[in-house]
Formats: sequence, C-alpha cells, structure tokens
Amino acid sequence: MLRQYEIGVIGAGNASEGIVHAIVRNTLLFHDRIIASDPNETRRKLFADRFNITVTDDNREVVEHSDIIVLAVKPQQYAKVCEGVCDLIRDDHLIVSIMAGVSTKSIEKALSTGPIRVVRAMPNLPIHVGAGMAGVCKGSHAQDVDLLRAQRIFEAGGRCVVIDDESQMDAVTAISGSGPAYFYYFVEALTAAAERIGLSAQQADLLAKQTCFGAARMMLESGEPAKALRAKVTSPGGTTQAAIESMVEDGVFDRIGDAVQAAWKRSQQLGQ
Repeated sequence: MLRQYEIGVIGAGNASEGIVHAIVRNTLLFHDRIIASDPNETRRKLFADRFNITVTDDNREVVEHSDIIVLAVKPQQYAKVCEGVCDLIRDDHLIVSIMAGVSTKSIEKALSTGPIRVVRAMPNLPIHVGAGMAGVCKGSHAQDVDLLRAQRIFEAGGRCVVIDDESQMDAVTAISGSGPAYFYYFVEALTAAAERIGLSAQQADLLAKQTCFGAARMMLESGEPAKALRAKVTSPGGTTQAAIESMVEDGVFDRIGDAVQAAWKRSQQLGQ
C-alpha cells in the first residue's frame, strides 16, 4: 500500500521551498508526511537532499496520495496542470493555491464540476527565514477549518493575515508578495550610492544591509508608524532632511505608489 501524505506540493520552486522549510523547521509535520513534484530534476534533488522528503515528477501521484495540495506553479501553467489531475480530486481534498492572480473560482472550475475546498494564499520570500508575510482567503466551498489549516502552514514561516474580500488579494500580492523585491532594489541603490561616494564594496554592503535591518526591526518592535520614526531621524537643516527633500523633489514617494499599482494591475491580468 502506498504511503498517504499530509501535504503534497505541485511545483518545487523558490516559494514552495520556503513553505516546506518552514513546515519541517518548526516540526509542523515530519518529513515523511510531505511529497513534492516538479518536472525539473535539479529542483527535485534539492528538495530531497535538503528536506529528506519524497519527490516525484508525477503530479498525479501527489494528488492521489495527499490530503492538502499546495498548487505552486506559474499562473500561466495552472490550467494544464489542473487538467492533468482533475479526475483525482476528492471531496476531502484541501487545495491551497499560492498562484498570483488566479482566483479560487477559476481553480474550482479547473479542478472539479462539484464543490471543492480552495484556499488562496500569497506568501513572500522571507518565509525562508521565518519572517514571511502571507495573506489568505477562502473560496466559496472552503470551511473555517480549512482556512485555519492553511494559516498554520504559513504562520510556521512568519505571519499571516486573513483577507475576507478575495478581490483584495491582488493588493496583497502587490504589497507583500512583491514587496521584498522593492526593498532589495532600494538596498541595491543604497549600496551603489555608498560606493559612489567613496566607501569600499564590503563597507557599503554591510552599512546598507545592517541599516535597513535595524530600521525594520525598530519599526516592528517600537510599534511606531514609519512616518513618526522618519521624523525622529530628520533633524531640521540636517543631512537627512537634505536627502528627503531631494526625494520629494524627484517624486520618489509617488513613483513608489505607481510601481505598486503596476504590480497590482499585473496580478489582476494574470487572473483573466
């Protein structure tokens, strides 16, 4: 008799790697209760070597022998993936999708003609280090207990917020899903600027990273809003004020808003 797994992951990419890492690290499940599939042999080997879980190139094996299915494929691929496994979907399956832009209604339709329990989630990359942020919402047939099961998965790797209106998941994607990339882009710019004004690459890297880490930690631990903390650093007529005035003059604040809106619109497009 083949083993039954608690969680089966379809798509062994970076996001699902973070999810499995969080689950195993926090002993939410033991490694022998997880299976993952991916067409890429290198990714399968990484999951097998790093987490000691079962891996396969057969999505049908994952679906047939798992209770919770994590759909972690690219939005452009999900229709084909769903077509290949839809005949194996059971009433007791819970589908947890981390695909950007794809609605629970679309997943329900692609996987079954009857009621199917779907929870949509949007985690982010820092789940790899236990500092992730995820938004979750349930589909029309999912129960409260299904939402709680999904929350447990993502809270193993950080924090989780429940979204009642699924249309807001595109905003979650634009803010916290894509947000780490905006932050890393800022750190890249800060590091490059440090080198441009004479610091070594090593000095620039350390100064930029630790400064951003400290600022984020202080914001979280103090509970003060970013605006108030910025004011504390910005002395009248000082160096920080000169920098902020330059950013205001260049419209940096509004340009960030435009960038987030572009991500939000793209998430909506992916679901069409």
